Amino acid sequence: MTALPLIVWVVVPYVAAAFFVGGHVWRLRGIRSTGARRPVPADGGRLRRLGSPLFHVGVLMVIAGHAVGMLIPSAWLDAIGIDERIYHPVATWLGMGAAAITLAGLAILLARPRPLPHSRPASASRRRPMTAMDVAMFALLSATLVFGTVATVQFQVFGAGYEYRGSVAPWMRSLLALQPQPALMADVPLMFQLHILSAVLLFAVWPFTRLIHVVGVPLALLVRRRGVYRSGGTRPARR
Repeated sequence: MTALPLIVWVVVPYVAAAFFVGGHVWRLRGIRSTGARRPVPADGGRLRRLGSPLFHVGVLMVIAGHAVGMLIPSAWLDAIGIDERIYHPVATWLGMGAAAITLAGLAILLARPRPLPHSRPASASRRRPMTAMDVAMFALLSATLVFGTVATVQFQVFGAGYEYRGSVAPWMRSLLALQPQPALMADVPLMFQLHILSAVLLFAVWPFTRLIHVVGVPLALLVRRRGVYRSGGTRPARR
């Protein structure tokens, strides 16, 4: 095996995982002191109130669907009656639905009208400008969704179907087991490879973008709730 597959399917995923975990630890290191404060929304308006829920629900659906497909061996699903005839149609259409929801939310967020130069809304000072990392995140997220949708339509809808649970899923689990098997990715169709690689790069930049709150907000709420319980004191004795 040449060096390129080792770099692409072993080194890059592990580096991305290190950035994902280390970036979250670094960005959320002050969560005990800031957890009680609700993050200020990046932008307001009606479009954000529509696009933001669509985007976040879609992202969570995509992550959950991939977790089931990649982390649970097909033999386990077969054992509970979810064989290939059931799994693939359900995974295909739910995955396309999740991608459509995410893309719709992303399009709405990116298409929001900008305020006029002479207008200064009250919330303007609180708005967080889009950074270069945010732009990279949106580009990688769009590429991941587009590549995944094209691969699904090409192979799962109009093609004979591709059993990625026999190649991509074992490769993913081999990385988690610290026993990487890059050879499993050798015969994976190009569109699936592009989908996976763009997703890996997306996870690398994730904690340095607006997506930080996908992990940060639930963690902040958990810390705040624990703090409330600890500072609640003892209840007065009943008379």
